[in-house]
Amino acid sequence: MDYKNDNEFDKDQPNTSDLTEITKAKEQLEESIKINHTEENSYAVDATFTVETNDFGNREEQEAQSEFEPATKSTVTPGMEPTRTTNQVDQKKMKKRNVKGFASTLAAGVIGSVLTLAILPHTDYIKDHFPKVESQEAISSQQGTAVKPVVAQPTATTSNSIADTVEKVSKAIVGIVNYQQQQNNFYGNSSSSQSVETGSGSGVIFQKNNNTAYIVTNNHVVEGATKLEVSLYDGEKATAEVVGTDALTDLAVLKIDAKYVTATADFGDSSTLRPGDQVYAIGNPLGLDLSRTVTQGIVSATNRSIAITTSAGNWDTNVIQTDAAINPGNSGGALINPQGQVIGINSLKISESGVEGLGFAIPSNDLIPIVNELIKNGKIDRPYLGVGLADLNQVAQMYWQNLPSTTKGVMLTNIEANSAAANAGLQVKDIIVSMNGTEITSSSDLRKYLYTKVNKGDEIKLGVYRDGKQITVKVKLAD
Repeated sequence: MDYKNDNEFDKDQPNTSDLTEITKAKEQLEESIKINHTEENSYAVDATFTVETNDFGNREEQEAQSEFEPATKSTVTPGMEPTRTTNQVDQKKMKKRNVKGFASTLAAGVIGSVLTLAILPHTDYIKDHFPKVESQEAISSQQGTAVKPVVAQPTATTSNSIADTVEKVSKAIVGIVNYQQQQNNFYGNSSSSQSVETGSGSGVIFQKNNNTAYIVTNNHVVEGATKLEVSLYDGEKATAEVVGTDALTDLAVLKIDAKYVTATADFGDSSTLRPGDQVYAIGNPLGLDLSRTVTQGIVSATNRSIAITTSAGNWDTNVIQTDAAINPGNSGGALINPQGQVIGINSLKISESGVEGLGFAIPSNDLIPIVNELIKNGKIDRPYLGVGLADLNQVAQMYWQNLPSTTKGVMLTNIEANSAAANAGLQVKDIIVSMNGTEITSSSDLRKYLYTKVNKGDEIKLGVYRDGKQITVKVKLAD
């Protein structure tokens, strides 16, 4: 017999032994068909062939059936309906196929489910494809957990902590003791004298240049001293020399041997200060026993104008107001910002009954030019008029009774010989009421205008009352 499906069989099942067995089986079936031509055997052949060749697919079964149809038809008993017999056989085959196919599908489904349930929990598939579920579970877990108690954490030491900053700047803060010579009058002997401590204050080392270190302080701390002793951070003491002083701005510069100095302080920009900024005052209140005391406060105001009386006369000083504690002995010490920069030199405080937190410092931007000029020249070279002054409201009215009652100005109390005032013809009791058209009401106004608005060598016009009459006097300032 010629098998039409040999090529297909070879393609699907290339195993030679399997092909031989199938061929033998078909030959046996063929022999069986020849011997037995009954309906029952035809059914058996069809059933057996179908089971053995299940792997060949429906097309092979159809081809096998077509080959055996003549034999089947030849064995049909007369009177029987061949078509009905064939339908019955086909129905049985289909039922068997359906049952087996269903069983195979069911078995495959069960096995697949078991494998899925056994393997998936150990993979990231669920986590990758269902992240929201996991997040929701985490949120639910957090909501059900009680809030943890708040506890204090250890204080971290950082390079920019205020304690580190103060420690660094404090090494540049010094104590200054003012010694003055006093006569001894014991037993009527007034020829002997000794140096006596008359006061103390603070200072700031701001520069170390070769063998010299420079210190800025207040003029009133060092004024009248015959000897100045500086106490440094490590306890060493050194004798200081005055480089220059300026009584009006209450500033002075000292110098000591650089071998005593281990640290210097930097100046900051005082123009950036605003009320409310944090500041720290470092100095020696009440003497060296409380050296390098640190007090904290804020900037209460900037650009305050405070009238002070100095050995060079009255002066309106521009200052920073702070509520940081400033006491006697703090004068000349540093007012620093949180970055450790010196933004002011502590200078004075208002100490009256019921008054607290009113301290004042000279702004760094105002003192830097003074310090530089003192180092360069040893003094502040300002225009000089050569007169003694007194505010008109402090002079008895009998000396200016011929003037209008609303007059405000400055009376000349003395005139130096060969001065600019003397050369211009000014006289004692002249009353200056204006300079270059600007109203002058006090000695502070006159000095402020003279030192800030004009220069040496300039010619200025003074409005002057003399003998009840107003005149104009031109003054050429000395070079």
